[in-house]
Amino acid sequence: MASQRVDPGTLLEGYDPSRITIAAVASHSALDVFDGAKDYGFPTLAVCQRGREKPYLRFRRVVDHCMLLDRFADAAKPENIEELRRRNAVVVPNRSFAVYLGYETIEERFPVPVYGNRWLLRYEERTGEKNYYRLLDEAGIRRPRVYGDPDEIDRPVIVKMPHARKRVERGFFIALDRDDFWRKLERLERDGVVRREDLANASIEELVLGAHFNVNYFRSIARGEVELLSIDRRIQTNLDGFLHMTADAQLELLRVFDVEYVEIGHTPATIRERMLNTLIEIGDRFVEATERLEPPGVIGPFTLQLMVTPELEVVVFDVALRIGGGTNIYMGVGSQYSKLIHGRPMSMGQRIALELRECVENGCLERVVT
Repeated sequence: MASQRVDPGTLLEGYDPSRITIAAVASHSALDVFDGAKDYGFPTLAVCQRGREKPYLRFRRVVDHCMLLDRFADAAKPENIEELRRRNAVVVPNRSFAVYLGYETIEERFPVPVYGNRWLLRYEERTGEKNYYRLLDEAGIRRPRVYGDPDEIDRPVIVKMPHARKRVERGFFIALDRDDFWRKLERLERDGVVRREDLANASIEELVLGAHFNVNYFRSIARGEVELLSIDRRIQTNLDGFLHMTADAQLELLRVFDVEYVEIGHTPATIRERMLNTLIEIGDRFVEATERLEPPGVIGPFTLQLMVTPELEVVVFDVALRIGGGTNIYMGVGSQYSKLIHGRPMSMGQRIALELRECVENGCLERVVT
């Protein structure tokens, strides 16, 4: 059953636009959001989970209030929704918001204004009717070929499935062909990295080799523009340590342990200038596709994770439809491409706060929340 949409105007009933609080689940990229909010004069609220609250209490300049809960999911309880609304909270979604509250709760049982299009968060998945493959195909953006049946594998692939123990992470592995897939699946299952029952929800993608980039965009409603703000790259454990070893050591270690792709950090990156035209074009096409498939389309930040092949072809292999984790490397110093647009370096947290400030002042708040 399709969830019923709430009119943004109704959602903002009882809110005082001059007293908006910027809120976020205290994880992922929340400090970037709070830092930007303070720069533009907004009070902030961190939805904290007991046992993980110390950074948000310690960095108290950017956190005005910590809503301390036993579980992040408790943010959807009536008494906590009431407090968020009493504080005129607008929630900036991050990956933890989507994972810990869940799409169904966010869409149907969370009557608090969310900055951006809450209906697009579900499209970050690779399975189900709403997935990012569909968005990329609608936009005409090249993506890796996907194999529905492991026995159809005819080239190197990367397999993306839930990690057996760390369920919010993915148990990635690379297979050279069909037989290698089944061998590695059996070994990783035995090692407790993946579970065979999760294979039904796995994505088996053609392995595209190239240079990887996370390209961070911002779709501004107030200014009617799509901005390319920054680029970063992932740091993953234990892959990062593995790649810093010599080839002979890598070969020896592969006999006794499995390489994992758990995201642990990011590093700034720039790209060859001739590629910027292509990145701007695919960003525009992606926004137009989201408008057609899930109106009003993407609002605010989104990230296209992509490879650039030796032929300079862009292949998008993942999508984030909210603030990306890699944008927080520019917190406090600003990102490289934002200066070309705004005349000064700007972090994604600052860009979100600037948009909300302009919408409060110009009366477009209803157009940037759902």
